[in-house]
Amino acid sequence: MRRREIILVFGAVSALPVWARQPAIPVVGYLGLESPQIYASRLAAFRQGLAEAGFNEDRNVVIAFRWAEGRYDRLSALAAELVQQQVSVLAAPGGAPVALAAQSATTTIPIVFEMGGDPVALGVVDSLSRPGGNLTGVSSLSVEVSRKRLEFLHEILPDAGIVAVVANPTSPTANSQLRNLQAAADTIGVQLQIFQASTEEELRAVFTDLPRAQVGGLVFTSDPYFANRSSTLADLALRHRIPAITQSRDFPLAGGLISYGGDFAQSHRNAGIYVGRILKGEKAADLPVQLVTKVELFINLKAAADLRISVPPALMISADQVIE
Repeated sequence: MRRREIILVFGAVSALPVWARQPAIPVVGYLGLESPQIYASRLAAFRQGLAEAGFNEDRNVVIAFRWAEGRYDRLSALAAELVQQQVSVLAAPGGAPVALAAQSATTTIPIVFEMGGDPVALGVVDSLSRPGGNLTGVSSLSVEVSRKRLEFLHEILPDAGIVAVVANPTSPTANSQLRNLQAAADTIGVQLQIFQASTEEELRAVFTDLPRAQVGGLVFTSDPYFANRSSTLADLALRHRIPAITQSRDFPLAGGLISYGGDFAQSHRNAGIYVGRILKGEKAADLPVQLVTKVELFINLKAAADLRISVPPALMISADQVIE
């Protein structure tokens, strides 16, 4: 190229806007199960993880959001929209339904999931150490410890012969959790009364039906839909005067009795870190699935007093937090 041509090319590039001369900013697709308001604390943890990996929305990454507003049946279409945008990475935090929807949408774009269940059993990855394919992520123990919720509630209510269990029939982990809960019920000698709910109307109907079932307590299976409605569940449980346990610490923090489940803040933060590592060039297939092994027990003594029940001292000692 002659000197005059070089000068002309350099002048043309210099005349471009600053943004046009910068490297392309990667776009992360975020498939959200709920709404930004409900997911505020989880989003903050995810952004923290991204920042720790070197990515900030104000500087070098764009996040394209799609929100399902609690509708599992919308997830597949929303995942397809993000894939059509050719995002660099598809983030699928929020449970097994989100991960499975993302998996069905693409076999090429890297996917980082966050869930409470076993991704191998669900067919999301080949193994925890070597995921294979285009998916990796973070898994907590919320689904696997569902039977412990029944055992903890039995410690508080040893005379309750019948315990209600609420499961979301649209959840891919519902059946396995019910089997685990039934095994635990057989061991400790209680009868289970199974209810199903996947909408707020059905949840309210469950609480209306509880007196006829003559149950002594209530266990919620691990499910994002329930976890994200902890305030509603706490209000219903106290209004209907039923001792209840869920997976999310948000339940006792909102006034409910007790919770036992994985640390959502840690798992979403770790998902953000993995997204950042993939943006830097690592492959999903080479990143082992992380296990968040910390499981939290939260107990609200004010709720216990309102329900006129006592919590065994041994259970309080083992709690991560006791709310006075």
